[in-house]
Amino acid sequence: MVIIKQQAKKLAVLLFGGNMIRKFIDSDKQNFIDMCMDFYSGEGVDHSIPKEYPSATFDKLLNAYPFCEAYLYENNGIAYGYVLLAFTYSNESGGDVVWIEELYTVPEARGKGVASSLLKHVLNSYKHASRFRLEVTEDNKDAV
Repeated sequence: MVIIKQQAKKLAVLLFGGNMIRKFIDSDKQNFIDMCMDFYSGEGVDHSIPKEYPSATFDKLLNAYPFCEAYLYENNGIAYGYVLLAFTYSNESGGDVVWIEELYTVPEARGKGVASSLLKHVLNSYKHASRFRLEVTEDNKDAV
């Protein structure tokens, strides 16, 4: 069962057992930065990024920047993962393309459906898209 409610002027999807997928709000900034830096220090990526990048990205997310969107997965107020999206248009596919730029789950929640729930949310939220793109590094065996 999925219930949708209004939270801080943004839609949130409530799942079973206190789980929620929602857009980020101001108070999530440090959580986003910490998870993002962990993502870029792990085996799922080929390189690290400067620590200033997640902060700049977060600011764009909160200011309705039209080329990116992100969702947080939380349970009873504890963040367990996020998905960061970017948007383009493709002549080849004849429509909008949703790039899944980052899909992250905290280590203690891996294998428990967090990433799957985030992906399902993206697919359901962007049904109009003609294509979804997700790149996975060869070393990230658990992602495939």
